[in-house]
Amino acid sequence: MNEENELSYFKGGLAIGVSLGIISGIASTLWYQKKRTLDADLVLENVKAAFLKEGPIEGSWIEFEKKPLRKFAVHSKTYNGGISRLEDGTMVQYEFTADAFTGTVIDVKRIKD
Repeated sequence: MNEENELSYFKGGLAIGVSLGIISGIASTLWYQKKRTLDADLVLENVKAAFLKEGPIEGSWIEFEKKPLRKFAVHSKTYNGGISRLEDGTMVQYEFTADAFTGTVIDVKRIKD
């Protein structure tokens, strides 16, 4: 009878240990997904693809350093970059700001000559 109790305690402990391991694994995966940022090259490729829908581009760049952005109560990290292209025979440059977590373009500005 004593051996049966010890085996029962072992099985119970094993079940609790496995359950805690699975729960902590799921929690850490969710936390990592929330904190993970996109690669700057991927963000630039997405912005270039959007600009290419309107015509060819001549050049592009992006800063790999993420910069904090705060607009009212919203806090995020962003990438800054730029696109240049010919419009009516004149080189025009645009600067953009994109969210580092989603890749969404937050702002685009045309640079004046």
